[in-house]
Formats: sequence, structure tokens, C-alpha cells
Amino acid sequence: MDVIPYLAAISALAGLGVAYFYFKAVEKESPGNERMVFLMTEIQKGAKAFLQKEYQWVSIFAVGMAILVGAVIAPLAALTYLLGAMLSATAGYAGMTVATMANARTTEAAKEGPAKALPVAFRGGAVMGFCVAGLALLGLMVTYIVFVKLLEVDDAFEIVTAYGLGASTIALFSRVGGGIYTKAADVGADLVGKVEAGIPEDDPRNPATIADNVGDNVGDVAGMGADLFESYAGSIIAPISLVAFAGAIGAEQAGDTGVVELLVFPMFVAFIGMVGSIIGSFLVKGGDSTDSKSLSKALHMGTNVAMGITVAGVLAGSFWIFADAPEDKPWGLAVSVIGGLIVGWALGKTAEYYTSDHFKPVKDIAQQTETGPATTVLKGISIGMVSVFASVGLILVGIAVAYWGGQQTLGDDTTLGGLYGIAVAAIGMLATTGVVVSVDAYGPIADNAGGIAEMAELDPSVREVTDALDSLGNTTAAIAKGFAVGSAALTALALFKSFEFAVSTASNGETVLNLNIGEIDVFIGLFIGAALPFLFAALTIDAVGRAAAKMIEEVRRQFREIPGLREGQEGVIPDSARCVAISTEASLKEMIIPGALAVVVPLVIGFISVDALGGLLAGALVTGFALAIFMANAGGAWDNAKKYIETGQHGGKGSDSHKAAVVGDTVGDPFKDTSGPAMNILLKVMTIVSLVFASAFV
Repeated sequence: MDVIPYLAAISALAGLGVAYFYFKAVEKESPGNERMVFLMTEIQKGAKAFLQKEYQWVSIFAVGMAILVGAVIAPLAALTYLLGAMLSATAGYAGMTVATMANARTTEAAKEGPAKALPVAFRGGAVMGFCVAGLALLGLMVTYIVFVKLLEVDDAFEIVTAYGLGASTIALFSRVGGGIYTKAADVGADLVGKVEAGIPEDDPRNPATIADNVGDNVGDVAGMGADLFESYAGSIIAPISLVAFAGAIGAEQAGDTGVVELLVFPMFVAFIGMVGSIIGSFLVKGGDSTDSKSLSKALHMGTNVAMGITVAGVLAGSFWIFADAPEDKPWGLAVSVIGGLIVGWALGKTAEYYTSDHFKPVKDIAQQTETGPATTVLKGISIGMVSVFASVGLILVGIAVAYWGGQQTLGDDTTLGGLYGIAVAAIGMLATTGVVVSVDAYGPIADNAGGIAEMAELDPSVREVTDALDSLGNTTAAIAKGFAVGSAALTALALFKSFEFAVSTASNGETVLNLNIGEIDVFIGLFIGAALPFLFAALTIDAVGRAAAKMIEEVRRQFREIPGLREGQEGVIPDSARCVAISTEASLKEMIIPGALAVVVPLVIGFISVDALGGLLAGALVTGFALAIFMANAGGAWDNAKKYIETGQHGGKGSDSHKAAVVGDTVGDPFKDTSGPAMNILLKVMTIVSLVFASAFV
């Protein structure tokens, strides 16, 4: 068993090697003509400038948190906290850099058709995918090996948990800051460009177009990467912390029979998932057709193969690791992991049903555009709400299967068995993170490729190919969000139970967390927690609205004051740099309060009443999960309804239906790309903050 952490670390290094391989593969592709290279460079410069400023701002908060963690928990915990934060930022920056290299290269490849373009976009996304999975797993394994196995330091598992807190800090600010940036630019570009000026999306006359394309990278690549980095690391940490805090063990007991198996099993799942992701990634190849079903089959080949390998590997590994399990049922935890993997896939498919224009919900929204923006918005809200019920049902099935599987392996120990099964089910959802993120990051690259094709005024046939790739990218993004929010619910539940055990341990077993809602502290905490996700969503949506208003004013000003810009006179170009600066400045200022909320609130409540904090976490988990699903699916449905109309349905581009759809899309933009995705990070940040500081609350 002792070899498993090292195998996981080696697989992480292999994943980073694959990321480098794909980087070189993208680099050797042609970026196109001089105009395309200029546009690519401008997008990359804007994205790098934003991330550098964002990380400078976040570093101040991170250093302050590290000092607090070091003073309250342990000095070494401050070190692992910073390690998690720095690796998360590194993964996001590296992935964004390559994504902005891949956009023009995908455009150039699109001249030869989807068979050439799809693999280029996927490889660009794969750099992000394997940087996220590789760095997250490598950092965590190094932390575990050094502090638990080699040094056997005091508070070893608190130190390991602090690594996850560091990753969560960067993820929250990256998702919120990047989401505000991208949606401010997108909303401004769409409302003034498409609705008011009546010009196409990504038209070179639109001053906000470059900022919009920058936003795709800082929000949907770097922000998404930090999100999945945190989710992946957190899903591995959750079962480890559950075992450590439930048994009140230290590093010296980590090698004991019956304990070591539970500690290393999550690492084994991550190892198998990484191997499956690497193999699956090499099987993604494009076809000659721009038909969405053909493209989807080609793109998802890697994910499906990775899932198959993971299922087989986990089943075999569980018989090896739990060969001496009670009742001779070592396959129990394999059922939990495989159940989590299947439920994660099902959540993705549910998101696809509610957000793809191949299915009735999106077509219904498109139909409603014929009666105006109001009915368009109402139908989208309705579809988002209905999707919550379906997703909750799937999560409950996953929890039931995982709980049963844990009991089969670990006997009837309800204190740990079933809950441990739920914890490892979250790893099942994210075991194939490498290829899942690759497919997700493919979307913004394809979107940028279409923008470059439009701005470089290439042949319309090129835009047809990039539009087909982009449409698929919207669906893959919804699927990845389904995986992320589903794993967030299970991981937060496991971390919550670890928090309960940690509180009991910190008080020498005297204090047991009280979750009786008849107690006033718990009742108050429950309602604060239930309201908190709504406050968080309101702050982030309002931030997008304020930033978008500044962008709209600037685009209108340039159309009004720059002679010949709106008419497209030769030699007249917009001041794109000003729009980039507006989005950068607005998003950095607006991300501070929502980001700090997730850390400050549980700390304040925890020092007042640990029971109230328990109620807060419970309330936030339930409403936060539902709100995240609602916002992600409603936003995705509005977006694809707009794209469906742009294919010629219901009057096509420029029609009244199209204008109504654009309004719906702009409402949905902050739903699906700012507030919704950040919600799952909010849940885990609050839970892991509570866990790390549990000993200080009692």
C-alpha cells in the first residue's frame, strides 16, 4: 500500500509530460496570416495582463490567510496553503497562455475543415486539462508523502487539508474575477453590437470584441481551470480528512492496517483516472463533417475511454486494496466510485439535455422569442428550475449507492463506512479531470477561433467550421459544470462530516456538533446559510451589471465619436485597449467583496457559535447546489437558443426573435459563467475553512 502515493505522484508527472507534448503539438501549427497573428497577440496580451494583476491582488489576501493559518493551526500549514494557491495559479496561467496560442491556429486549421481544426483546439485545451490534474495531484502527493509518511509531523492531516484551502482561495477569486471580466465584455459587445448597431458577433468594428475574446480565456479557461483544480484536490482530501479526523489519528497511525487502505484508496482512484485520461486524450480525432453529433462523438471519445479504463482499474484495485475487508466484499467502494462516475456523467447529460439546441427545452425558448424578451426570459427561468429537480434526483441516487457501497466494504459502521463511500464517490466524478478539463477548455478556444475568423475577415466557410466547433463547446462547458457542481455537493458533505469529527477531537470528545434545528443557534445558522448563496449570486450579478454598463457606455462613445467606425471605413479601427482596461479594472474591484465573503462569514460565525456554523454549512450546501444548477442550465439554455436562431430558425440573425434571444443570452451570461460556476467553490471554501479552523472554534 505504501507504493500508492508514489504511483499517484508518478502519474501526475506523466500528466504534466502529456501537457508539454500537447503544447509542442500546438506550437508547431501555423497561426495564419499577419492579421490573425496580430489578433492572437492582442488577446494573449490582454489575458496575461489581467491574470498578472489579478494574482497580484489575490496574493495580498493569500499572504494574510497564510499568516492566519500559520498562527492558528500550524506554521507548516501556512506553507502547504501557499503551495496549493501557487500551483493553482500556475495551472491557470499556463493553460491560458497555450489557449491563446491555440485560437488563431484553430482558425487557420479550420480552412481545411473540422478534421484538422478540432484536434488543434482539443490539444490546446488538453494543456490546461493536464496542467490542472497534474499539478493538483503532484502537489497533494508531495504534501502527503513529506508531512505524513516521511516526517510524521504533528497535525499532519491539518497540514494536508490546508493545501486544499490554498487551492480554494485562488479558485474562488479566479472564478469570480474572471467571470465578471468575461461577462462585462460579452454583455457590452452583444447589446451594443448586435442589438443597437445591428452588426455581427465578433465584428472588427466593435470595440469590445477583443475584450470579449480576452474574457473567454481569463474566465472560461483560467477561471474554470482553477475551479476544477480546487474541486479535484478537494475530492481527494475529503475522504483522507474524514478518516483522519474520525479516528483522531496522526501521521504515526497512517501506516496501520485498516487505516492505510482508507487513506491511499482515494490516491489510487486518482492514479487510475490520470492513466485513463492520458490514454483517452490520444483518441480524440476530428471527422470531416460539421454535423454536431459527429463532432460530439469525436470529442467525447477521450472522455468515454477514460471512464471505461477508470471503471476497470478501480474495480481491480479495490480487490487488491480491500482484499481483507469485512464480509469479504472488497468491491463495495468500487461501487461507490463507479456510482459517482456514472452520476457525474448523468449530471452532464442532464445539463446537455437542458442546454443543447438538439432538445426540446432550448427549442421551446427559441419559440418563445417570437413573443419578445420577457417570455424568453421567463421560459429560461422555468427550464433552469426544472433542471434542478432532475439533478437533485441524480445526486440522491449517487449518495444512496455510494453510502451502500461504503457499508459493503466497511461493514455496518455508519460512523464512517457509508460516509466514506460518499466521499470517494466525489473522486469518481472527477477521476478523469485531465480529459474533462481538456474538453471544457476546448470550448473557449473554438469560440476565440470564430472571433478571429470574423475579425480577420476570412472566407465565410471558415466561420462555418468554427461555429460548429463553438456550438459543441457550449455543450461541453455545461457538462463540465455538471461534474463540478455534483462533486462539490458530495465533497462538501464529506468535509462537513470531517468538520464535525474535528470539533469533537479538538474538545477531547466532549463537544459534539449539535444540528438539532430546534436549537436557536442551529436554526439561525441554517437560515443564514440558506440565504448566503443568494447574497453571493446577487453581488456577482450586480458586479457584472455595473461593469457591463461601463463597457456599453464606452462602446457607444466610440461608435459616436470615431468617424467612420460604425460604417466600417477602411483604416478606421476601434480603441480595443480601452475596453480591455475597463473590464480589467472593474472585475478586479468587484471580485473582492464576494470572494472575501466565503472566508470571513464562516470564521465570524464559527468563533461565535460552532453549532450555528454547522447550521450555516448545512443551509448553504442545499440552497447553493440548487442555485448553481439552476443558473448554469438556464444560462446555457438561453445561450444556445440564441445560437439556434442564428442558424436561420425563427427568422434568423437580425430578426425580432434574434434580438429577444440576445437579451435572454445577456441575462444568462452572468448566470452560467459568473455566479453559477462560482457557487460550488463557495460551498467548498466555507466548508474547508471551517474544517481547517475547527480546533480554534472550541
